Amino acid sequence: MTDYVQVSTATETRQQAIDLAGRAVQRRLAAGAQVVGPVTSVFWHLGEYGTGEEWQLLLKTTADRYPELEAHLLEHHPWDNPEVCAVLIVMGAERCKQWIADSVEPS
Repeated sequence: MTDYVQVSTATETRQQAIDLAGRAVQRRLAAGAQVVGPVTSVFWHLGEYGTGEEWQLLLKTTADRYPELEAHLLEHHPWDNPEVCAVLIVMGAERCKQWIADSVEPS
């Protein structure tokens, strides 16, 4: 049985999010991605409280492909220490899950 995950990160600009998504999908590390925003983030960073406007990036992949996707996002992300998180997709339409699996299969 394959596990599926939704991976999230954020960028400062819409174009940065689109570029990260495009590279990940083209390399078959993610089946697809959505860019959402702008969103307002509230956070602690380097010991200081802050808020800011960001663009959220949501990507779908398999648990098996997650390590490569994470490495790719960390390597190509414009920030030095970006948040990259994954949550299990515990339920989903079978056709959708099959699309994810088929789309991230290495060629």
